[in-house]
Amino acid sequence: MIQKISSPVVLALVFLAAFSIAPPGGAQADDDDDALEHEEARRALEQGLVRPLEEIVAEARKHVQGDLIEVELERENERYIYELEFIQPSGQIVELQLDAKSMAIIEDDAD
Repeated sequence: MIQKISSPVVLALVFLAAFSIAPPGGAQADDDDDALEHEEARRALEQGLVRPLEEIVAEARKHVQGDLIEVELERENERYIYELEFIQPSGQIVELQLDAKSMAIIEDDAD
């Protein structure tokens, strides 16, 4: 006789077990990409091509109020750019782009 699983705890455990055994196909590739990006960022910091994130955030906070919700380090040609997104108390999202070496503001977009 087959019994129906009805306990929320048992269902949650079955769900977690299923996904921990068989991760999505792209999970390993995403992890590899992240590792390469982190390594590139670390090398750029060591070579003086970018400033530490703490300094970038402190500079950005001089121009934008609110909570920091996203940070990206992009490479455009031979230049690194930090893209920071803030959510202001009003709910407005503001993206600020700073040169990763000079900390100069490149773009200030209020969405």
